[in-house]
Amino acid sequence: MNIKRIILHSILLCTAIIIASCGGGEQQSGGALQEIKGGKFRGGIYRANEMAELRSLDPVGVNDATSHHIADQIYETLLTYDGELRLQPELAESWEVSPDGMSYTYKLRKGVMFHDDPCFKNGKGREMTAEDVVYSFTRICDARTRTLGAEYFKEKVRGAKEYYDASIDAQANSAPIKVASIPGFVAVDKYTFRIDLVKPFAPFEFYVTLGVTLIHPKEAVEHYGKDFFQHPVGTGPFKFVSWSPEKECLLTRNTKYWATDKDGNQLPYLDGITFSFMKDVTNQFVACKNGNLEESYRIPSEFFEDVVDQNKNIKSEYANYQVLHIPALSTQYYGMLYSGKVFSNVNLRKALNMGIDRAQIRKFVLKSQSYAPGIHGLVPPKMVDYNGDIIKGYDIDLVQARALLAQAGYPGGKGLEITLQLNNGGGRNLQLAEAIQSQLKKNLGIEVKLKQVEFARHLDEVDAGKVEFFRLGWIADYPDPESFLNLMYGKLVPSNPNQPSPINHTRYKNPAFDQLFEKALSETDRLKRMELYRKAEQIAMNDAPMMILQYDEDWRLVQKYVEGYVTNAMDKRMYKFVWFNQAKMQ
Repeated sequence: MNIKRIILHSILLCTAIIIASCGGGEQQSGGALQEIKGGKFRGGIYRANEMAELRSLDPVGVNDATSHHIADQIYETLLTYDGELRLQPELAESWEVSPDGMSYTYKLRKGVMFHDDPCFKNGKGREMTAEDVVYSFTRICDARTRTLGAEYFKEKVRGAKEYYDASIDAQANSAPIKVASIPGFVAVDKYTFRIDLVKPFAPFEFYVTLGVTLIHPKEAVEHYGKDFFQHPVGTGPFKFVSWSPEKECLLTRNTKYWATDKDGNQLPYLDGITFSFMKDVTNQFVACKNGNLEESYRIPSEFFEDVVDQNKNIKSEYANYQVLHIPALSTQYYGMLYSGKVFSNVNLRKALNMGIDRAQIRKFVLKSQSYAPGIHGLVPPKMVDYNGDIIKGYDIDLVQARALLAQAGYPGGKGLEITLQLNNGGGRNLQLAEAIQSQLKKNLGIEVKLKQVEFARHLDEVDAGKVEFFRLGWIADYPDPESFLNLMYGKLVPSNPNQPSPINHTRYKNPAFDQLFEKALSETDRLKRMELYRKAEQIAMNDAPMMILQYDEDWRLVQKYVEGYVTNAMDKRMYKFVWFNQAKMQ
């Protein structure tokens, strides 16, 4: 028996106990499945797992993956995405942008009802209107709510900064807020909502899909007070039932949900969802393999070669499962402090970039469990409409790397010793770092020390500019290159070097990049905007402020009877389309 199977069998019992404690065990059917139009079935409880604890179900506090995955089932946003990450109507049935790019107008669906809940009169949910949208967006800009989304809006929406500043004063003085409202959030009529900007900002079209913009009623916030974060009320396909921290979160089908499928069946199909909170990916994977979860997001590296071959085809042992994979809008990279004593040298930055073999690392370290080696730019090549493959980044070129290293003043790596800082926890990040450490020593003679620190400390020190060479990854907030390229926007670097720079971690500055980037942000024609982004990114890549390593790929194991699962590059969970195929259930 090989080591992987020893690991598998040794934790089966432990995993079964964990699942049982989370309400699992045998497949929870929620009652017998009922056949409906189009050959689908209604019913069943979907069992999912999150590997991080749920933090908040108050929309203004939703900025982590776990909270997103669960809150997205309970609430809805004005717009959403399809599987290709194209904008789609949700609570807004249509929308338009003014020719000058200054106003965004949303026509709301009529008859959309909030969930039945004790916060409403007689416990019956009422219709959602434009006033609810104004209320929800205003809470994002109110410091008293402990909002995590104000930065998206306060410099862009008319009056948002004034309101935010007034809310800080009100909080500090325990006094009423002196600014009554945000003039940039307008209820034009009962079913029309408009946002007015301070100046054009083309990526704003995606902002109404952010987790913080999930629409919720005033009654629920006032009824539950400080406990609203664990008593959510929305319009979504599933209703909240309960949340036991560190154990489970239960949702049930919203029988009054507004949406239907193409056959006229009301969504969702499932009776409910159970979320458990196992923190270990191997336990999660085994639970799915053992029939106690419907899916496992991520496949542990020790099992990956058992599941698929080098061509990403499923091996026979896993033929009774679905293995879904999709390129992710996520990039792994090492940053080099542009203003630092060592990495202010462009020849050194380029030498390091040309001194590693990313394809070899992908094959032997990552077991091909990434989309592609990072030989282009920071923006993942599969960004919608972007065509990042034409960005010229860096690949291994030892002749050029050694020449550049000599020009930098370190022939053969002599006199150069650098430290790579990464967050602790081992796993893939450490394996990657050790491979790069080995390659730079072998290929260029450079000594690289590895320093692991706790993640929060790592981020604090990187933000403060105290680390010259550091590991980070970046995931898209929305499918626009701006969400990556702002990491290289020079005007985000504080003039005082002692102040933190939480977005532009490398403190890279190039006026030519900034000029093209700013021009792109005001360009409302998406394809023209993409071309401006590409020109800007090529300038930055020529300066090499980062060592782009790998473009991520999302993998998941799913039970064979699960139908309608919509994968997408941002891992937005769309459980309202999922149903169980009775013919495929054992």
